[in-house]
Amino acid sequence: MADFHQNGNIAQFHNLRSRPLAELVYELETFAQKRKITLILPSLYSELEGPALANILQELSQVTYLHRIVIGLDRADEDQFRRARDFFSVLPQDHVVIWNDSPRMTAIDGELSALGLAPQEAGKGKNVWTSMGYLIACADTSVMAIHDCDILTYSREMLARLVYPVANPVFPYQLSKGFYPRVGDGKLNGRVSRLLVSPLLISLKKVIGDRDYLDYLRAFRYPLSGEFALRTGFLPDLRIPSDWGLEIGVLSEAWRNLGPHAVCQVEIADTYDHKHQTVSAEDAQGGLNRMSTDICKAIFRKLAADGTVFSTNVFRTLKATYYRRALDLLEVYDHDAKMNGLTIDRHAEERTIELFAENIMRAGQTFLENPHETPFIANWNRVHAADPDLLARLKAAVAADAEEFAPRPFTAGS
Repeated sequence: MADFHQNGNIAQFHNLRSRPLAELVYELETFAQKRKITLILPSLYSELEGPALANILQELSQVTYLHRIVIGLDRADEDQFRRARDFFSVLPQDHVVIWNDSPRMTAIDGELSALGLAPQEAGKGKNVWTSMGYLIACADTSVMAIHDCDILTYSREMLARLVYPVANPVFPYQLSKGFYPRVGDGKLNGRVSRLLVSPLLISLKKVIGDRDYLDYLRAFRYPLSGEFALRTGFLPDLRIPSDWGLEIGVLSEAWRNLGPHAVCQVEIADTYDHKHQTVSAEDAQGGLNRMSTDICKAIFRKLAADGTVFSTNVFRTLKATYYRRALDLLEVYDHDAKMNGLTIDRHAEERTIELFAENIMRAGQTFLENPHETPFIANWNRVHAADPDLLARLKAAVAADAEEFAPRPFTAGS
C-alpha cells in the first residue's frame, strides 16, 4: 500500500518505507515533553488469556513517549481484577486498570442513571467512554490514542505512526485514523468493511444523491479500524455510540465537530490480524449480524440529522441497490485475492451479503419506528453540567479500587 495518492477529502499519510522507526520515536519523545500522550486499552478479562495481549504489552513496554496507559477492564470479578493488575504490572509506564464492574464503579453508574445519563448497555462503547471520562478528570494529557487488545500482528510502530499526526504541534490534525490491509492466514479479511460499508456508501450515493458526509466516509480506506488518536480538547464534546457503531460514530462526530481538514488517516501496518467475529446468522443480537445492523443505523441517523428524509420505499430501493453493488465488489475482491495468492470463500461471502441486505431493511425499519431513540451516550460536557463533581468521584473510585485490591499472580486460565 506504499503509494502517495490523496483523495482530496481527508489527508492521507502513507508508509513509504523511507524513515526508520527510531527517528519517528525521537520526534515523539520531543513532542511528549510538552504534549503528554496517553493510550487507552479497552479490554475484556478474557483477552488476558488470549494469544495477542502478552505480545502487545511486550511491545508497549518499549514505548518511551507515553505519559500514561489507561486499561478499561470489563467482565471481571474481584479476583480477576487483582490478577489483571498483576498481568499489566509489566508495563513500565504509569498505568491504571479501571475495574468497570467494581462496586464503586457500579455506584457511579447508579448516579448517572439517576440523572438519566447512564450508558444504556455494557460493551466497548461504555468502556471507552468511561476511560475517556477518567482521562478528562486527570486533566494532564494533550493526545489520546486507542487500540484494541486482540491484535495478533501488533508492533509498537503501529502506535508511533498512529499518534504522530496529532502529536506533532505543527500539524493541524485533531483526529488520526489508522488503516491497513486486513490479511491473515492466507485470507482476505475485513468482511464488514468490504461487504457492507463500501457497497452501502456507494449505494446511498446512488439512491439519495451526493452528500459531503458520504464522500467523507468513503475517503477512509478502513473506516471500521479500531485504532485512532485525537487531541484531548475534543473529548468533552465527543458522543460515543452505545452499540457496535463506535467507529463510524467517532468519525461522524469528527465530521460534526471538526470538519474534514482536521481529520487524517495514516497507514500503520503492512498486515493486520485480530480476533474474528462470527457471522451469527441465527442470532440478530450477536456477531457480525448485530454489528452490521448497528453500523447501518449509525449511518442512517447521521444522514437524517443532516436533512436526509428516509422512508420504507427508500430503504427497499437501497437494499436492492446495495445487493447488486456488493456482488459486483465481491467479484473484484475475489480477483484481487487470487492475484495476491489469497483466498476468500465466495459462497460464504455471498450468504453474508444476503444477510447484510436484510439488515439494511431491519436497521431502516428500526430507525423509522424509533425516531426518538437516543443512540449516543451523553458526552462528558453534559455530565459535567448535570453534576460538576461526578468526574472527580469517578477518578477517586478508580484510585480507591487500586488501593484496596492488591494484585495476585496471573496464570492463564485462572
